[in-house]
Amino acid sequence: MKKVIYKQFGDESVLELVDQAIPSIQKDQLLIRVKAVSINPLDWKVYGGEMKLMSGSGFPKSVGIDFSGIVEQTGSATTRFTPGNAVIGLLDAFKGGALADYVVVKESDVALKPANISFEQAAALPVTGLSALQIIDQLAAVGPNQDVLINGATGGIGVFAVQIAKKRGASVTAVVSTKGVDEAAKWGADTVIDYTKQSINVLSQRFDAVIDLSTKLSFTEAKSLMKPSAVYVSTLPSPLTLAYSFINNLFSRRKSKVLILKSTVEGLNALTYLAEDGLQIVLDKSYSINNVREAYQEARRGKGIGKSVIVLD
Repeated sequence: MKKVIYKQFGDESVLELVDQAIPSIQKDQLLIRVKAVSINPLDWKVYGGEMKLMSGSGFPKSVGIDFSGIVEQTGSATTRFTPGNAVIGLLDAFKGGALADYVVVKESDVALKPANISFEQAAALPVTGLSALQIIDQLAAVGPNQDVLINGATGGIGVFAVQIAKKRGASVTAVVSTKGVDEAAKWGADTVIDYTKQSINVLSQRFDAVIDLSTKLSFTEAKSLMKPSAVYVSTLPSPLTLAYSFINNLFSRRKSKVLILKSTVEGLNALTYLAEDGLQIVLDKSYSINNVREAYQEARRGKGIGKSVIVLD
């Protein structure tokens, strides 16, 4: 089978497409034939060496977190799936391995793919969808009549965060580039700000939650936009930001929180329900696994709306 690996940290040039044996499974595992894999910013942070404390420094390493595919084989102790089931799932965010013709997972790593979406759309759902759910429902605890600012609202997480925040009854202000203005409005944003034409720093409105998905709005800068007991959420985990948030939250009513993605069966099932209920899944571009370097180079530039995916034959 084909698999993407790398043997040293670096840019996209370190990514290699190699041939390996199809892995065998244990009695509590599933063998999945992968159909599509989504591209996440965390991927290049890991293979670039920015997450060594979490990923370790041993090589070779693998790439790809969330995927869609078909159950090829089931272990004797598994009960929830049968060969032929279409599924979505995700692997350890810092170890990867989804960019391969086959992956081995546990039942808790996957859920049935919603029948009303494509494999490409399904691959784009787990990481960013779970991230949006955890941000809106847990970290920011968004509820009815709250005012929420989402900075970077047209990226992978933002597409879902806007929609889920609206489902929770919030008033959403989305900060986007010019080409994302119409899209954010389609997803339900009450106010859309084009950051190329208006600075959010001059806004008079104050928010119950400020969610930074662009990694460009720091907690210090966000304070001026926050109500006295508001929450700021960042998606950029690092030892420094985690330590700062912990200390700040001991003494300040304005809380700073950092997303550390946690996959659960309940979360995956909640995502499939949302997708079946009409959650919009926005795809930017699709690539062949043979063009994996090009795919990551273009995704890293960050000019697209929604998610890009890599399709396997």
